[in-house]
Amino acid sequence: MLTAQKLEKIIELEDNLRNQYQTQLDTKSAEIEQLVKKHDEQQAVIAKQLTQLTAHSAEVSANKRVEQLSRELTNRCDKLTEEVASQKKRIKELQKNLGDERAEVKTLKQYDAAAMKKNLDANKKKLVEKTSANALMQKSLSKSKAENAELQAKVKELEAKLAEFDTAEAEEEQEAAAA
Repeated sequence: MLTAQKLEKIIELEDNLRNQYQTQLDTKSAEIEQLVKKHDEQQAVIAKQLTQLTAHSAEVSANKRVEQLSRELTNRCDKLTEEVASQKKRIKELQKNLGDERAEVKTLKQYDAAAMKKNLDANKKKLVEKTSANALMQKSLSKSKAENAELQAKVKELEAKLAEFDTAEAEEEQEAAAA
């Protein structure tokens, strides 16, 4: 009996709950039916779009190829413009270096090697001539010094003889005056 009463209470409770929530269940069922219809419509649209996509796939693959070529060409163009910019920088640097080198060559041309060698050879010849002339002058100087020394010695000798002669003459005069 207890179980029959419990079952009756459960059935009553179920009826009460069904009465309370029946409107909500009906609205939810209606929503589910609408969503199912929408889902079916969307499936139909998807099927239609799929057929369109398969029809356009040939066009798309051609467009993809064109886009890929366009990207590749754009990348190549960008790389080439970067390379051109770097080449321009390099050209400017090389032109600057060329200007520096030209200035250096100009200064080096002022010091012409052949002319400098010719001048050096001429200067060496002049130096040899002056050295030999100096050597001759040194020889003649030493000769003249030796002669000067001899002459000085002769002068002293002659002065000594003159002094003796003067003293002898003075003695003779004194002897003559004394006599």
